[in-house]
Amino acid sequence: MSNYLAIATVTATMQRLLQASLQSDVPGVRVTTTRPDASGSGTPDIGVNLYLYQASPNPAWRNNDLHTRRPKGDLIKHSQAGLNLFYLMTFYGNEIELEPQRLLGSAVRTLIDQPILTQDMIEETVQHPAFSYLADSTLASQVERVTLVPSSMTTEELSKIWSVFFQTPYTLSFGYQGSTVLIEGDKPARRLLPLRGCQFYITPNQPVVDQVIPDGGSHQPITLGSSLTIRGKQLRMDQIQIRVGDARVTPQEVGETQIRLNLSGLSGAEVAGLRAGVQSLQVLHPVAKRTAFDIDRAIGSNVMAIVLCPTIREIVLVHRHLTEDDEYNGEIQVQSDLLIGKEQRVFLLLNQLTSQNPAAYIFKAKTREMDTHMVEFPIQDVQEGVYLVRIQVDRSESPLTVDTTPNSPTFEQYIGPTIEIS
Repeated sequence: MSNYLAIATVTATMQRLLQASLQSDVPGVRVTTTRPDASGSGTPDIGVNLYLYQASPNPAWRNNDLHTRRPKGDLIKHSQAGLNLFYLMTFYGNEIELEPQRLLGSAVRTLIDQPILTQDMIEETVQHPAFSYLADSTLASQVERVTLVPSSMTTEELSKIWSVFFQTPYTLSFGYQGSTVLIEGDKPARRLLPLRGCQFYITPNQPVVDQVIPDGGSHQPITLGSSLTIRGKQLRMDQIQIRVGDARVTPQEVGETQIRLNLSGLSGAEVAGLRAGVQSLQVLHPVAKRTAFDIDRAIGSNVMAIVLCPTIREIVLVHRHLTEDDEYNGEIQVQSDLLIGKEQRVFLLLNQLTSQNPAAYIFKAKTREMDTHMVEFPIQDVQEGVYLVRIQVDRSESPLTVDTTPNSPTFEQYIGPTIEIS
């Protein structure tokens, strides 16, 4: 997702692309971004004016962000908006030498040659000294790239734009559309503690693997300490392997209708390939007996979805400082036992460990350059106290520790992992 500078970053990137290309075709050309009004101030004598005259919701993303709030209005996840941007390019120059028409052809050629604003294009624009005001733009990290396509505009539509918006004599114009810009809200959200009694059921698509159940029942989270029972038909074969996401692991017990996979008994190399989040699980049989398992010649079962939950190994609070409102800003570093991909969405969930109006916060992880076990979360405006800590990787959440000691004051309550912010 992008921040509030995304729209201006798209305009600046298009301006820079056009300026670099057009000046080699028509000497002395300038690309501006002013309003083409009657006074003509800011518009070039020879050049192109790129004007953003409208922004509208993108139909494909309009309903993608429903249910961001509870019925009472509490924010439960970060909100977002998908926008389409509509630009009007006007062309100026010597009409006798057909400079406006030459500029139109050069501009269209430039944008059809480069119809997608790549990460490198955006980063070059943001780092350019002329656009220092866009230094904090996060458009380059947006998952969906902004594409540029010509707008089909009739003479009537152009007439309305010029007469309503500019009220000035018509100049040779051409429309372009940029989509989609995804802008994410930054208002802190809240999330309640998980319900321990929830149960999830997965319906298989094929009759080979019927169930994947962790010890303790299907409602228990699957972690690196879990043992899985895979039930189905025709499962027995030599050299069987289980594919979990992109990793391949070897089960400890294999029967005709049941397989036992103890994740805690896997080798270090097998564990290193496992990632947190929603993963596919598939039983693999070799086509023929071989000295080594050939994944390209394996016969796979139907695919089942499982959720690998990370377990928090370490929590560290760094760069802590107190604000004027007696709240804390800083950064929390969390180490997970499972690898977290650089493109996965990771959030930190904090719930204050108190029965008196507990505070709750959700914070987004910093951008990562590579897959890692350590994730950093900037925190802002957090009240003093002790907090239960969870991380959410895509759809998976790290489990909380429950006090199972009878006669304990916190018996059957969540007690960890925690961090003290003070």
